[in-house]
Amino acid sequence: MLKEHILGFRSLSIIGMCKNAGKTTVLNRIIRELRDEPMTLALTSIGRDGEAVDVVTGTAKPGIYVYEGSLVATARDMLRFCDATREIVGTTPYSTPLGDVVIFRARGDGGVQLAGPSMTAQLIELTNAFETLGADMTVIDGALSRKSLCAPAVSEATVLCTGASYSRSIDTLVGDTAFAAKLLTLPRQTLWSGAEAGDPQAPKVRLRRKDGTVLIPPEGKSLAQALRAPENRDVAGVFISGALTEATLRPVLQGGADIAGVEFAALDGSRLLIGRDAYDKLALRGAKLAVARPVRVAAVAVNPVSACGFDMDPAELLARMREAVDVPVLDVMNEDGGLL
Repeated sequence: MLKEHILGFRSLSIIGMCKNAGKTTVLNRIIRELRDEPMTLALTSIGRDGEAVDVVTGTAKPGIYVYEGSLVATARDMLRFCDATREIVGTTPYSTPLGDVVIFRARGDGGVQLAGPSMTAQLIELTNAFETLGADMTVIDGALSRKSLCAPAVSEATVLCTGASYSRSIDTLVGDTAFAAKLLTLPRQTLWSGAEAGDPQAPKVRLRRKDGTVLIPPEGKSLAQALRAPENRDVAGVFISGALTEATLRPVLQGGADIAGVEFAALDGSRLLIGRDAYDKLALRGAKLAVARPVRVAAVAVNPVSACGFDMDPAELLARMREAVDVPVLDVMNEDGGLL
């Protein structure tokens, strides 16, 4: 069961490769599987979730059904759509277009709609507030293109959802999902201490020479220019604060600098905004890619049904994905999940 791979985590995020990837179905499965565990589950979402029809695509969506004792954080305007008996147990300063976020405890089973805070700092604070109220696990339902949710500072583990709505090509679907999982689970970097990596005041780009000294590229000089400079031929590693993007790497790859053996590192996999082409070119040049805080991907969930009206063969999709990734894979449309 899925719960075997998520029990013990204080916080869990659910992120998707696309809309209609099956995030809400996974959320409901988690709620059902944990129902009989001696624990209190807390729920929130960074986008609206639980409505019958997606407000963006117009497609049908599954509702969210919670059980007595669950904690829920949602926008005040969403309370009128929640038919679970509830007790407001907390308020927050977090504003959303649907009203301020409030916390309630379900005093009976029923449906809820979620619309929580969107900023990562707020989600961290909310997880702490849930814990103060007795939550054993907080589950954060994600939104399209919000990989920051799975950063270890926000959630201790994540479930990555993908499916036929991403692409009609099973090759593209499996390949891109496997690449996304690879970026999230890159190995831990070796050249920077935890304090150095997590320093919010540090410059955006830092270089570490082989003798251990740290070099900050002069103002106005790009990373590519710094790596080409003769005095920097002994650089062992580069740390990028913020996002490591294609725009940063492209001049490095095209600039002729010798980067064989150089370790390029970011804080975590959610900060890596690069494609497979850039990743492969780094590898071909002998460079390494690493992170200060690897993401724990608890499982990959695949949805063989597309919101666009076509399906993939469930058995083939499950088998192909299991071959491509090194984490448990489940089929969200199969009640037993086909989980290994």
